[in-house]
Amino acid sequence: MQKLIHINPGLAAVRDHSRQFADFTFVYPVISRRSRGLSLGINLNPDKVCNFDCVYCEVDRRIPGKVSRVDLNQMRDELAAMIHFVRDGGLAKEPKFDELPSFITRNVKDIAFSGDGEPTLIRNFAECVEAVAEVKRREQLIKTKIVLVTDAAGLDQAGVKRGLEIMDANNGEVWAKLDAGTETYFQLVNRANVRFDRILKNIWQAACARPVVIQSLFLKVHGESVPAGELDAYCERLKEITRAGGRIKEVHAYTVARPTPEPFATKLNADELDAVAELIRQRTGLTVLAFD
Repeated sequence: MQKLIHINPGLAAVRDHSRQFADFTFVYPVISRRSRGLSLGINLNPDKVCNFDCVYCEVDRRIPGKVSRVDLNQMRDELAAMIHFVRDGGLAKEPKFDELPSFITRNVKDIAFSGDGEPTLIRNFAECVEAVAEVKRREQLIKTKIVLVTDAAGLDQAGVKRGLEIMDANNGEVWAKLDAGTETYFQLVNRANVRFDRILKNIWQAACARPVVIQSLFLKVHGESVPAGELDAYCERLKEITRAGGRIKEVHAYTVARPTPEPFATKLNADELDAVAELIRQRTGLTVLAFD
């Protein structure tokens, strides 16, 4: 069974994915097992705006966000400053990161649009992508990916498609959320204001244009794991995408890692998650990586 865990999940830097760092507003560092190292997050939603209300989301929307718009110049400056801070060894001296080896804290694996809401909701998404690509080129981060972590609801928007094309030209990768196989379970877990069939169509269209990563969080709801019929439907949705020409690079199967706003949403243990990942692997033939 394939299971990639390169970084100890018990480390503070892995457990804590806070989007606040020093006096930065839009940029924050995290150690991500799914990124296999240091990821610099770009928070395009400090206002906490999202079109999903997932039962497992750790963002506390009862507390208002800090700002309501993204200042592109400030975002560029913050990203460049963070890259220099990382390269100069400053991050390695921070208490949360000092238990990690330097080859992790000095190597930017990706720059990820992943914040307190859905990145594609921002009006000027393509401009934000171009700003990040510009800094990445200037800093000569040739191998560093630009990742979009998305719920896929906005992938059909013209401005977002332009942003994806910029990402494609700059070592980009789309990580599309798919936590369900049916509309009913989708609304139970993701509590979205968009229909499930739109999410599926958007993922398929994006996957026809470039290989995508499917990110799927599996959990227990009121103590019950994902029903067998739901997992069957989920696997069928993946097969429908690939049969229709969509390219799925890999599936990231993971579970709850931090406190949830709903006490009935709890994590799977490692064996339970491995079993889910193996079932998906057998039913679809796709590469499935488990992150407990």
